[in-house]
Amino acid sequence: MCNNLTDRLAAEFTSCTLPKVEWTHHAHLKVGLWHLLRYSPNEAMAKLREGIKQYNLACGVENTDSEGYHETITQFYVWLIDRFVRKEADCSQPIDVLANELISRYGEKSLPLKYYSRDRLMSKTARREWVEPDLTPLI
Repeated sequence: MCNNLTDRLAAEFTSCTLPKVEWTHHAHLKVGLWHLLRYSPNEAMAKLREGIKQYNLACGVENTDSEGYHETITQFYVWLIDRFVRKEADCSQPIDVLANELISRYGEKSLPLKYYSRDRLMSKTARREWVEPDLTPLI
């Protein structure tokens, strides 16, 4: 049994039992945080990549050039959440507190568009593979 909302969310995501309506942008951030608190950024990225693809399929969403999994957006948020964990978060706090702080700072869904032009971010190439930002570098 999970002791907090973020653990429950991550468990249901991992087992593909999370109701699709609950797979919101904020849920993505919480699940990303959960992974980055437990795994290295590379391991978290690999687990999230496969997990999101599997979850999408379980919900009837195909992973194509126009819908489903998006590599650049996923890598962008793994970078962002890792930076938050390493440089900003007080990791002695409960995960739900950290998740709320992450969302209050970085929960705006349009945040990647501060780094990417819409055309670049929404391209087929960016959906399939990592594409560097064209507006603001990741530092």
